[in-house]
Amino acid sequence: MTDTPLRQLSLLQTVSIIIGTVIGSGVFISLPIVARIAGSPGMNILVWLLGGVVWIPQILILAELSTAFPTQGATYVYLNKAGSPFLAFLYTWTAFLTSDTPTLTIVALSAITALKVFSPLFGDAVLTRVLAGLLIAALAAVNIRSVRTGGNFQVVLTLAKLTPLFSIVAIGLFAIDSGDLFFDIAGSNVAAGGILAVINAGISATVWSYAGFTNILYMGGEIRNPQKTLPVALIGSLLFVMIAYILIAAGTHGLVPFSDLTAVRDTFVNPFLYVGGLTHVAAAVFAIAVFVNMIGVLNASIMAQPRLEFAIARDGLFFKVFGRLHPVYLTPHYSILIQCALAIVLFLLGDLENMLGYFTISYLLQNALVYGTIFFLRKQGDYRPTYRAPYWWLMGFLSVAIQLWVGGWTFLAYPLGGILACLGLIVSGFPIYWYFYHKKVNGRREK
Repeated sequence: MTDTPLRQLSLLQTVSIIIGTVIGSGVFISLPIVARIAGSPGMNILVWLLGGVVWIPQILILAELSTAFPTQGATYVYLNKAGSPFLAFLYTWTAFLTSDTPTLTIVALSAITALKVFSPLFGDAVLTRVLAGLLIAALAAVNIRSVRTGGNFQVVLTLAKLTPLFSIVAIGLFAIDSGDLFFDIAGSNVAAGGILAVINAGISATVWSYAGFTNILYMGGEIRNPQKTLPVALIGSLLFVMIAYILIAAGTHGLVPFSDLTAVRDTFVNPFLYVGGLTHVAAAVFAIAVFVNMIGVLNASIMAQPRLEFAIARDGLFFKVFGRLHPVYLTPHYSILIQCALAIVLFLLGDLENMLGYFTISYLLQNALVYGTIFFLRKQGDYRPTYRAPYWWLMGFLSVAIQLWVGGWTFLAYPLGGILACLGLIVSGFPIYWYFYHKKVNGRREK
């Protein structure tokens, strides 16, 4: 019996996991937030475009790194091989507590909240959290049993959720007129800072919607022919997501009055409520579509994210239980179970916008560390990527700079409480690292 995962995921499954992770509740939760920052429909669409553009150098760097070390928990591996076990641990600790796990919480809550159109009970704070917890538990069970089954399920979910999303685009673009897309920042809640403040804060607010590309790297050891599959999947998925978000934003403006859009808080916007003559039926259909959409995001996240803790635990720098594979299914079952259980606990944290701020600052800091590794890895003899980013030094610099720049504007885009909670949890990793580091060193001495 092998104690390493098997390479079972195809290009189609890999793309489905990426798109399934990235396109989800994010756009419909973030659209009102971005709209309040943008101040007008035209600026809103521009911000969504720029939010994708800043990902281009990042994806090119990830495509190169992924072919150099196509293994489990690859982002941790990049940092470790670049010469910093401490930063590799801090990345994993930060992801575990402040971005990957909260993703499960946010998405599960969004899934249940989407069903409010059927009954106000789905808007009840306690019932929503109970049902969201059960949803997480059910998908954890699916992904513990089989990587291949989880991958096939993800293909079906991704195809199922794209159809209603693009129906919004078709209906909205048909209804739109030139007056719906005016450019103005006067209505922005950060207008006092000028147009650059609006753009920067707006891009920060799109991070949650574009986040998720790095998750597939956690599963590098389970992808077939990763040297070819990963660059194609990463670059192709980014282009698809950018086009999708621009069209969804434009279609939404064709249906939803801007004042109504900016009034939406702590939930998703439902454009089908504004389709004349079909309001009740369309709202129900859209609610089901969003629910299916959320299941897709949740399934993809539960598949990929626990592989990060699995990789670092195998190196002796994390709790040993995370590094165990199921003896029959060859999945990191304890890592999946523990992350899902913590996600359920996070339901006590607060509202969605607080959790989005909590997530965003963490995610940007993690990415800055990962992109920075290319400057160190390129100097090493065992660094042999099959794909090389064009103008890699410029792409690397831009990738790191974008994270730090947008991170600063997060303080304007989201409530301060969630951001400070995130920073506190990052700092809490310092003593935990030293515990595992000294335990590992002492273990070597005893041998």
